[in-house]
Amino acid sequence: MSTLKYLLVFLLPGLYSCTPGKQVLRSAKTNMLDQAAFRNAHVGISIFEPATGKYWFNYQGDRFFVPASNTKIPTCYAAMKYLGDSLPGIAYSNVFSDILLFPTGDPTFLHPDYKQQPVLAFLRGAKGRLFISDESWQDEAWGSGWSWNDYSNDYMAERSPMPIYGNVVKWIKVSQRKEEPEFEGDTVDSYVYASPPGLWDMEYSIQPSVNFSVRRKLAANVFIISEGKEKNATRQVPFFTDGINATLDLLMDTVATPIQMATTEMLKRQAAKKIVCSQPLDSMLRPMMHRSDNFFAEQSLIMVSNKLLGIMNDARLIDTLLKTDLKDLPQKPRWVDGSGLSRYNLFTPQDIVSILNRMQQEFGLERLKGIFPTGGQGTISSYYRGDSSFIYGKTGTLSGVVAFSGYLYTKKGKLLIFSTLVNNHQSSATEIRRAVEKFLTGIRRDY
Repeated sequence: MSTLKYLLVFLLPGLYSCTPGKQVLRSAKTNMLDQAAFRNAHVGISIFEPATGKYWFNYQGDRFFVPASNTKIPTCYAAMKYLGDSLPGIAYSNVFSDILLFPTGDPTFLHPDYKQQPVLAFLRGAKGRLFISDESWQDEAWGSGWSWNDYSNDYMAERSPMPIYGNVVKWIKVSQRKEEPEFEGDTVDSYVYASPPGLWDMEYSIQPSVNFSVRRKLAANVFIISEGKEKNATRQVPFFTDGINATLDLLMDTVATPIQMATTEMLKRQAAKKIVCSQPLDSMLRPMMHRSDNFFAEQSLIMVSNKLLGIMNDARLIDTLLKTDLKDLPQKPRWVDGSGLSRYNLFTPQDIVSILNRMQQEFGLERLKGIFPTGGQGTISSYYRGDSSFIYGKTGTLSGVVAFSGYLYTKKGKLLIFSTLVNNHQSSATEIRRAVEKFLTGIRRDY
């Protein structure tokens, strides 16, 4: 054997072992896969380099996992693709001297995060009678597969055609006496009130409790209140929307002209629709991704559905997207809601990477950096703090589920897209996240 051939035979195995795939595998095993927290879990990891169009690493990247709030990634893609620069606040049409309103699903209407309210200004300044049609609403208040017994928790606000105040009511307990009791059982040194005020029915729980708590009855705006021992406290509880009815009730004292339901005859006589825009799109997407806002995500799909299909139905919209914009995903996902509250959702790590790659190609990383949180922000406020601007990603958490996917810059300036999906673990979410953090920061450091 010649000297050159001998050197090639000797060196090639060493060179191959130093490729990113081999090194990343060793790191994945050391920091994640061989750790006790992962041994009985299902784990999927994909790392992709857009510049070369090649995967650095795939560990069960083509297997399906419950993605939890990583489902907000395709939702964000759909919103950025179809909603334009500003949210459609409400559509309207003239019928002679009357104004016919058409809800758009905008979740920012009278939401406390948004001080400027163009739709409210429009309604207050309207000249003529106001009528409204909810004929485009063809969906349910809860998404497919949602855990129904979470209905009274603030992270599961109902979906509706015309949300108001984020579809939640804030209950506030203050340690100060009013002149008159609010309701039977009201204590002498505190009182409870609701924001916004509305036609809420209150019942006082006789069950003793340490903490202030409020729970709503399933299909009515009846709230059971336990004052507890806290002196000052707040709780947010979703209200029963009853389609558009709760919104109309809450608007009675806000808009001078009462809003009535439109008749069939009015719908036949309507002129061309116009749109009142409300907020910049990214001002909604940023909190949606930073605090993992389920309500904003759900209403985003509702708004896209209304714009593309003329009806509000997330199942119809998802089916359309999977047959058009997302038809070429590596594996066909099962996608059922906008937020990831449902365990029916199933995506592969490669699916998530593919969508993230489309987003950076179509919308640019600079814009995405203003939407996705980086280290020390949002749901990763306790993670990736050192040199935080190297990573931008979306978390996902359900019982037994931890997900984290996004964009990562290495020390040498390479852009990578990653997705880590962990299902069926029985450790703490923090333990899983710390292991993933160690793995990803190692890739950042080594390449």
